[in-house]
Amino acid sequence: MSGAADHHHGGHAHAHHAHGAPRTSERTASERRRLVGALALTLVILGAEVAGGLWSRSLALLSDAGHMLSDAAAQALSLVALAIASRPASARRTWGWYRLEILAALANGVALLVLAAWIIWTGIARLRAGAPPIDLRVMMLIAFIGLLANLGGAWLLHNAQSLNARSAYLHLLTDTLSSVSVLFGGIVMYFARGLYTLDPILSMAIGVFITWSAWRLVRETVDILLEAVPVDVDLHGVRDALAAIAGVHEVHDLHIWTITSGVRALSAHLVVDSAELGATDRMLSAAKERLAHDFHITHSTLQIESRAFEAEQLTGCAGCPSPATGAR
Repeated sequence: MSGAADHHHGGHAHAHHAHGAPRTSERTASERRRLVGALALTLVILGAEVAGGLWSRSLALLSDAGHMLSDAAAQALSLVALAIASRPASARRTWGWYRLEILAALANGVALLVLAAWIIWTGIARLRAGAPPIDLRVMMLIAFIGLLANLGGAWLLHNAQSLNARSAYLHLLTDTLSSVSVLFGGIVMYFARGLYTLDPILSMAIGVFITWSAWRLVRETVDILLEAVPVDVDLHGVRDALAAIAGVHEVHDLHIWTITSGVRALSAHLVVDSAELGATDRMLSAAKERLAHDFHITHSTLQIESRAFEAEQLTGCAGCPSPATGAR
């Protein structure tokens, strides 16, 4: 999202953006088509893994099918979120529906954690009860088909940019690794007759891997909802860059957060000498150019205030000299 124009008024500067318009309609349409293709592949292999898991009595294959079910739900939810997020902004929702993408990604992550807990619990129960014999030929055939389908879906989404599409890609990537482990386990059990306890062990390993990947997704989405500074942005570096602009004396009340994937926002107060108040356009242009070029922050709200005004706000004394200040 890029500003079409900049202006300042009342001590504030804003980058103009069509908040409610689709950020990049071509990218959204492309991701929607890719998600539809990935969802079709997922549904086909889901049915095959459920049938194959029940037929072969393989818990690892059924665990992978459970993961595929979560994938299908994640991809369907992603498609719904992409459609709703493209709706325009309104007087009530000035950012439009961008955050729906983050909520959908969070739901996907939580669903993965629940699924992982079920897989691990079921694996432990089967180990205690004794693993039954497995039709290994059916197990390996379905696992191989699942591997091909997962690779195809992951290829469709490998260059996804939105957090929601990336979460769907993450689902498919973990399923690819799951299919590899199931296929490898089937080969081992085929040559080591009677080693059927490897099947629930594999299912629990899949559950642990799902937990790890889901936790990363949940943590990232929660950080966005808490309006934390993006992990790849150095808050102190941004402060120093703004303070280094000619005429800027101090930077304070600096906040940086993420609205949704690829949309970052910043607000800050820039304290300048009274003699520099006539050069605010130059300072604002320099600040916005630096933010966009060095930190990929294209939506910013910058308030320009004199040192005398800052002193009044801090001490409640109009006309008092400005206290010694530093960036805070």
